[in-house]
Amino acid sequence: MSEGPIATIIRRKLTGALAPTRLEIEDDSARHAGHHHEGGMDAKPGGESHFNLTVVSAAFVGQGRVQRQRAVNALLSEELAGPVHALSIRALTPDEAEG
Repeated sequence: MSEGPIATIIRRKLTGALAPTRLEIEDDSARHAGHHHEGGMDAKPGGESHFNLTVVSAAFVGQGRVQRQRAVNALLSEELAGPVHALSIRALTPDEAEG
């Protein structure tokens, strides 16, 4: 299954800034069908508005959970101000991901 335009932007931004060893982007928008914020970028039902992310990166070493969440939110601030309504973030160091 190919990624939509918002998922592609998310992947590009996170890859460029965090050099993740693992990056999983799940478009969870379909579970929120009928909500007033449904539609994402193209305002069509099922559009890219809700995502679950798993990001594994050495960039997170020495950072707490809140710092990691803030870093990802800052990188995706444009998307969060527009088409993305909800973002679930699981941000791990490589050691945490292995354990």
